[in-house]
Amino acid sequence: MKKQVYKVLLFAVAICMITVKLKAQSSEGSSTSISAKIIDAQNSQTIPFATASVLNRRTKATVKVAQSDVNGILKITGLPKGVFTFKISYVGYQTMVRDSVNISGAVKEINFGTIKMNPAKGTALNEVKITGQKSTIQLGVDKKVFSVDQSLVSEGGSAADLLQNVPTVQTDMDGNVSLRGSTGVKVLIDGKPSLIAGGDVATILQSIPASSIESVELITNPSAKYDAEGQSGIINIVLKRNKKLGLNGSAALTAGNRDNYNANTSLSFQNKKINLYGNYSYRYGKRVGGGYNNITYLNGTFPTVFADQNTDSRSLDKGHNVKAGLDYYVAEKSVLSFSGSFNSRDNNRNEYLTINKLNGQRGPVELSNRTNATDGNGNSYDLNLDFTQKFKKPREELTFNFGYSKGTNDNAQLYTTVFNYRKGSYGTFPDSVNTNDGYGSNKNYNIQADYALPIGKTGKFEAGYRSQIRYADNNTLSRTLNNATGNYDTNFMLTNDFNSKDQVHAIYANYQNQYKNFGYQLGLRGEDATLNTQSGAYSPNNAITYTPGKVAYTRLYPSVFLTQKFKGEQQVQLSYSRRVNRPRGWDTNPFLDTSDPLNYRQGNPNLRPEDVHAYELSYNKFWPKVTFITTAYLRQTNDVIQRVRSLPDSLGITITTPQNLAKQVATGLELIGKIDLLKAWNFTANVNLYHSKITGAVQNDLLNNSGFSWDANLTNNFILPHNITLQIKGDYNAEQVLAQGTRRAMYGLDAGAKYDFKNKKSSLSLNVRNILDSRNWSMVTKTTGTLIDFKRYMTGPMASITYSYRFGKTDFSFKKNKKPEQQQEQRPDEGSF
Repeated sequence: MKKQVYKVLLFAVAICMITVKLKAQSSEGSSTSISAKIIDAQNSQTIPFATASVLNRRTKATVKVAQSDVNGILKITGLPKGVFTFKISYVGYQTMVRDSVNISGAVKEINFGTIKMNPAKGTALNEVKITGQKSTIQLGVDKKVFSVDQSLVSEGGSAADLLQNVPTVQTDMDGNVSLRGSTGVKVLIDGKPSLIAGGDVATILQSIPASSIESVELITNPSAKYDAEGQSGIINIVLKRNKKLGLNGSAALTAGNRDNYNANTSLSFQNKKINLYGNYSYRYGKRVGGGYNNITYLNGTFPTVFADQNTDSRSLDKGHNVKAGLDYYVAEKSVLSFSGSFNSRDNNRNEYLTINKLNGQRGPVELSNRTNATDGNGNSYDLNLDFTQKFKKPREELTFNFGYSKGTNDNAQLYTTVFNYRKGSYGTFPDSVNTNDGYGSNKNYNIQADYALPIGKTGKFEAGYRSQIRYADNNTLSRTLNNATGNYDTNFMLTNDFNSKDQVHAIYANYQNQYKNFGYQLGLRGEDATLNTQSGAYSPNNAITYTPGKVAYTRLYPSVFLTQKFKGEQQVQLSYSRRVNRPRGWDTNPFLDTSDPLNYRQGNPNLRPEDVHAYELSYNKFWPKVTFITTAYLRQTNDVIQRVRSLPDSLGITITTPQNLAKQVATGLELIGKIDLLKAWNFTANVNLYHSKITGAVQNDLLNNSGFSWDANLTNNFILPHNITLQIKGDYNAEQVLAQGTRRAMYGLDAGAKYDFKNKKSSLSLNVRNILDSRNWSMVTKTTGTLIDFKRYMTGPMASITYSYRFGKTDFSFKKNKKPEQQQEQRPDEGSF
């Protein structure tokens, strides 16, 4: 372990030394500067974090690169004498170019005034020809945006596959998500929680094709404007939406090994009054996996000392996703939007388990084979009505949203156990057959209003209100085959009715401003949260008795962001926020899940919400070919929720239950770098080094646990001749400590290639995920009563081939103020570029 620590620290020091060296090489001695304000030409809204480039006009070499700030203000300093080309670019907009910028020794500042950027169209300014890829990383005050729609290695896969390409994000085989090594992360779809499979994140990520995702937003330390939910932060998955004028469309078909298929199509139309768009995708995917769960019982009084469980798993997922929307421009500054989406899914899963219970000499105590068959299906839809009103004052805006969503989720489970050895002899025994039929329904309401008011030249005040109300009803009917009568008898111990109402009402206020190169943002959010539950248990006479539960609290969540910009396109930011991780309905459901015959699962109605305090110190540096982001963080979580395994009973069965421990303190250093080494080669690398210390609770018989861990990934992008692009990605996750053990290290390698046909309207891509067949999830769990060795894996590499076709035109008439050649003749300070 010490050798690993030294190697990783040495690697981190090497990166920092390279950074310092590059910084020294990039310094300039001139005091000439360029300034401007970047806005949207259609609605006059400022464009933050637009990328500005200054190039040597003769050699085309990049001299300086900078970004506009949160208010669209651009400042580039330290420019030498010479003649340069100046470019402004941003995703979804035309690249704006000033071809001849003459800087002499007498010029101290060049002010381009207000630069109006137009949405991307089929034709741009005459001298502009965009041949490179768009930037994959964009930085906001409190978030990082990763453009993933160009990810070749995840094409044809699911959202879970795609998230593995985002720095510091990991997903396991079941689709569970962690951020910076912590699983307490809030996952949103287009800024809202999803009701697919009742809100189960793993099922949501498996149901959404990677091809329908445009970008992923990482909000590791959210401001008071965001929902306070999420221990380690928020991951917002942004689905694709029309941004082009005219009539446009695309279609893609994917075929992969082991009968994996995807289809995706989109159609959109936009003119100056409406924006109409629709997307449809279908996913058909088979997964083959396996694993083992070997238990050693440390209590010598039990006849069973060893229990070896081997699993062979087969699953089939089928899903339809539809999304459509309409934006109507009621007036020049008023937009009314309506959007809706629908998801339908079917999941069939079969697990074949071999369970051998052995004595101390590894002789048989009980030998059996078990089949777990699950048929699941469900559908969900959501409707959203949005209104945006802009005002004459730039950056003043009022938005309103009303959202409603509803979903159903049904699962029919059949557990069949065949005994081969029992009660001291081999023979034929009656099969044990159990069924669990679950029926669930969910509905959500969201009401939200946000107002932004500019104050002075650089200040902005934001305030808003949000109410979220969630209802969930879940019923389980459990039955056992009576071998004597041939009928199924109701198992009243497992039959139950569980309902919950979760509501959060919040108000917030944010103020941000900038003094010279120092910026700050102060925010405060107040939330009143209540989770009401009803646990209904049946008696043998079929009577039901409800036990109420309630978790209620009111908290204030402050946030502070302090940013200092320095010369040479670098900045330092210090931030703090308070957050919460709320128990969900299924976390508090006290009824047993017996799908694993050796380890039952159960909710905890007495769970308390986690109280999270997060601190970050980040340093960002931009060079012409290098983007470097480093963040040191500390996160203390009080009443941390971890799943704890109980002592075994006389039959060797343990129960895993979420429980509140005293606290967890996580400290770490995150390094992210994007480097354009050559015109044909760039790569993004990240390393996350962290230490976790878990303090247990005496009543849970838990000891303290702590340890160092790290993870890293490297994504290489190559532009090859003949319209071919290549992407190679590798990742590594080191051993990590848990409350009752450790998770073992894991690594993997993926690759993808894409060929664009000469007409640029179609492409053919091929990728292979898990090339080395090395991704598996394994851990060792130790309690005072058991030692458990657990492993799960997917069988073999996954390969797929995708054909994509795009069409569109942008020849609709729009009002033009001036022709492009007239724009080139204007003075920079006349309001157009």
